[in-house]
Amino acid sequence: MTEPSTTDTPDRDRTDTGSSDTGATQNALEIRGVRKVFTSGLLRRGRAVVAVGDLDLTIPAGTVHALLGPNGAGKTTTVRMVATLLRPDAGTVTVSGIDALREPDRAREIIGVSGQYAAVDGTLTGFENLRMVAQLYGHRRRDASVLARDMIAELGLDDAADRPMRTYSGGMRRRLDLAGALINHPRLVILDEPTTGLDPRGRRQIWDLIAAQVDAGTTVLLTTQYLEEADTLADEITVIDHGTIRAQGSADELKNSITPEILTVEFDGEPTASESAVVARTLAAIGVGNPHRSETGTWTVPVADGAADIPDAIRALDAGGTPVRSVSVAGPTLDDVFLQLTDHTINADGDTATNRETREPADVH
Repeated sequence: MTEPSTTDTPDRDRTDTGSSDTGATQNALEIRGVRKVFTSGLLRRGRAVVAVGDLDLTIPAGTVHALLGPNGAGKTTTVRMVATLLRPDAGTVTVSGIDALREPDRAREIIGVSGQYAAVDGTLTGFENLRMVAQLYGHRRRDASVLARDMIAELGLDDAADRPMRTYSGGMRRRLDLAGALINHPRLVILDEPTTGLDPRGRRQIWDLIAAQVDAGTTVLLTTQYLEEADTLADEITVIDHGTIRAQGSADELKNSITPEILTVEFDGEPTASESAVVARTLAAIGVGNPHRSETGTWTVPVADGAADIPDAIRALDAGGTPVRSVSVAGPTLDDVFLQLTDHTINADGDTATNRETREPADVH
């Protein structure tokens, strides 16, 4: 949930907060030249680490924008600065026309935040948690109760509303945390890895809730390590690594920014180290990029001529003495984009690992 201002403000439609010239076409978020450096050691005299470096980002109202990157890429640092929980060392953050650095209290009134871990009190009921958040936003107790009940009904938690939060499943706790981020009807909702640790059904439920909010006009800034999540939800994706932007665009644009098709090869049995070296050289000669070996032993390489490259691949690999089980060609996925841009892969659990079979790719902007 968010950390709202505790200023006692009158009940009103919060979507009217902001500059008087706010219009339907105004950007929900504009980040310009934002930079954050952390320094280790006593008295901050140790090594300086650039968590976010001169970041520029624009998010139109009523859209979903995904920040995609490996662990330590700078995603959470970025969203904490947008949420006014962390002050940047340089740059500006504007939320629906409000300077979030100069007027953080005003910005917080139109921002909702759901962090990586559900920020709920296990001793309170779901209803009590939501009513408390609404009261922190300045709503009177009676109005806060109405908002809490309405949000609980919208998220389908009526049966559990009056049970202590400690009895909730992980998926239910995440849904309630999301409800806390939405209860003040914010213009911008920040979701920092909202489905981490959820099973596929729970993840799908959160996706449906996010989609419904966007249909109602809410803007969402989403950080995620789940490629399918970004592909499913985001209108635009920013790939970030080491605090800098590597690429931006829709999922289709990012896929089309790399070689149009990927050749995939599976072998009968696990190739030996010497055979793997031959496979790598062979695929490198056939393809137009670096070959990559997955954890399951499958090899992939970008190719220029698609299916026309399959016969050449089979002949070359057979000549090298490595039995081929299957060869196929398909369009690139976000995983291919992520691999090429960050030199990392992401497994089904959202964990990232450096790909040691490929060289560091060049920046793509």
